[in-house]
Amino acid sequence: MFIAAGLSILVVMALALVRALAGPTLYDRVLAVNMFGTKTVLFISVLGFLTGRPDFLDIALVYALINFISLVAVLRFFEFGRFRSITAPQSAFKEHPPDE
Repeated sequence: MFIAAGLSILVVMALALVRALAGPTLYDRVLAVNMFGTKTVLFISVLGFLTGRPDFLDIALVYALINFISLVAVLRFFEFGRFRSITAPQSAFKEHPPDE
């Protein structure tokens, strides 16, 4: 049963790669890569269950966190063209009159 689940996850991962390569828009490609990362987490978990090594769940959790952080960074880069703000907001430098 778990072998069938592992094989079906591999098929879905292959379909996600096809979608990532042939996606019509950039966001379709990013979504496909995110789906590939999520299916990788599932595959690592199933593989850990099949081999009887619960240590793989820790690896899967770390991979899920890296996948999420990288997705946020990539989307921020594509939206703003850079990872962080170069200039500080103008409200930080305004001088306020003293209270009387």
